[in-house]
Amino acid sequence: MSKRASLPPTPSAEITRAWTELMRAQRSLVAAMESDLRIAGQPPLGWYDVLWELDRATDGRLRPYEIEERTLLAQYNLSRLIDRLEKEGLVRRETFDQDGRGRWVVITEKGRAVRADMWSVYGRSIQAHIGEKLDKAEAATLAALLFRLL
Repeated sequence: MSKRASLPPTPSAEITRAWTELMRAQRSLVAAMESDLRIAGQPPLGWYDVLWELDRATDGRLRPYEIEERTLLAQYNLSRLIDRLEKEGLVRRETFDQDGRGRWVVITEKGRAVRADMWSVYGRSIQAHIGEKLDKAEAATLAALLFRLL
């Protein structure tokens, strides 16, 4: 039996509209936040995502595949991004102790400072583009609905 035969029926107009609006909102919000960061002279949003995951990780380090899983960045994009972060002194690579072949990506103090500086803009951007449009109850409902889609 093909996978196509096992799919549910065609979505309703309401479900299709929800999908469309979700994609439009995502694209619009990311573009607005990227713009806010750029105007403030901050690095791109992808940098924040990687630095945030490293900053909150045990010992400030993760293996590349862990960063990929947590940020949803494709491996080939992540490798180039880590190269740029390392060149800027925001992360460093360390050899994995057990086999010598693997690598850790470790956030530096400079990386922690850059992430904190970025948050000062990014946090205000979230508030401006979402918090000013939704009250706390609406935000909680939206978060719960989106969580159900995971």
